[in-house]
Amino acid sequence: MPYRDRHVVVTGGTGALGSAVVGTLIEAGAVCHVPWLHKAEADRFPFRDHPQVNLIANTELADEAAVDRLFTAVPSLWASIHLAGGFAMAPVVKTGKSELMQQIDMNLVACFLCCRAAVSAIGRAGQQGGRIVNVAARPALEPRTGAGAAAYTASKAAVAALTAALAEEVAKDGILVNAVAPSILDTPANRAAMPKANHADWPKVEEVAATILFLASPENRVTRGAIVPVYGRS
Repeated sequence: MPYRDRHVVVTGGTGALGSAVVGTLIEAGAVCHVPWLHKAEADRFPFRDHPQVNLIANTELADEAAVDRLFTAVPSLWASIHLAGGFAMAPVVKTGKSELMQQIDMNLVACFLCCRAAVSAIGRAGQQGGRIVNVAARPALEPRTGAGAAAYTASKAAVAALTAALAEEVAKDGILVNAVAPSILDTPANRAAMPKANHADWPKVEEVAATILFLASPENRVTRGAIVPVYGRS
């Protein structure tokens, strides 16, 4: 198994996509380090008692010191997968600075701080490189599809730009940085929010997890700086 005994951080690992990613990583032999902020997240996480999972409590990912503590405690980090984020649908005229900054904190700042800490941790591990995978979004690649959610779109576009810039910066260190850009994921929450949508066309979390796992794996030897669309048929 390509991940056997490799240590992987998965932010947002207790969510719908995160659980699919962690489950697949466990099957591949990885040791997963999963931070959480709200107790309900950890309580409903299906792998909370798995011996290959280390749940890390009360981790605010937009807090630099908390992120540094998280990554300092991970031995021999191989990969860091950044799924945590937030979404808000609101027109610009109803989006104040506080709402804008909330989207930036949840999506860009958290991703930036985790990328920063991951690069340092991979360097400390003294191994031949590592992997980072971020999550952008379809509106990051197609901004017109983000109409009505401009703050979210801008924050995810920044994640895409961060991914491309960082990939170039750390390629010399053997760290390959990429991102996926999902459309609407087929999750219970999204189905409840959009009951009349064609759910069959939405990408499944297991399918998106498979793309993420390849990008984060040792088998990915050449792909870097990619923002990979994972749209399904939607």
